[in-house]
Amino acid sequence: MGLLDELGYEVTEPNAAQRLSQRVASTRPGAWTLQKTLYPFDKALFRRTDGRTTFASLIAGLPVVILATTGAKTGRTRETPLVAVPLDGGLAVIGSNYGQPNTPGWVFNLDADPAATLSYRGTTIAVTARRLDDADADRVFGQAAHMYGGYEKYRDRAERTIKVFALDPAD
Repeated sequence: MGLLDELGYEVTEPNAAQRLSQRVASTRPGAWTLQKTLYPFDKALFRRTDGRTTFASLIAGLPVVILATTGAKTGRTRETPLVAVPLDGGLAVIGSNYGQPNTPGWVFNLDADPAATLSYRGTTIAVTARRLDDADADRVFGQAAHMYGGYEKYRDRAERTIKVFALDPAD
């Protein structure tokens, strides 16, 4: 049984309003605004619904997971809402940071300690992250673009190598 099955993770077609929201989010100002504001809303709604939904999943129709990592500097648990991309029966996460020039903190956390937990719709699973090589990262980006067109724009705008991690169930 793969991570997709264990979590019941599914990608659904967004409705017209969600597609519009995705188009706005993929613009430079939309991405910047979301990068600055979405995290607290996602986290609060995730907690309030016992892990069943996030703000991004409601407005953009994107399947959002919560990745809990150990802070590389602080050692504290850090929870980050992310869109996960199906990959060979498992999931991958992309350190795009909405196409901003800086790498998100959770990427540094996984580089320092690949042990994490992944939560989706009330289910939490221990995972181990492994950084993907360029060929596999390209494949994930291709799949991600089918879920949300902003990923192509983010990759072009970021002006850095965006790290991609596969998440495997922990042993």
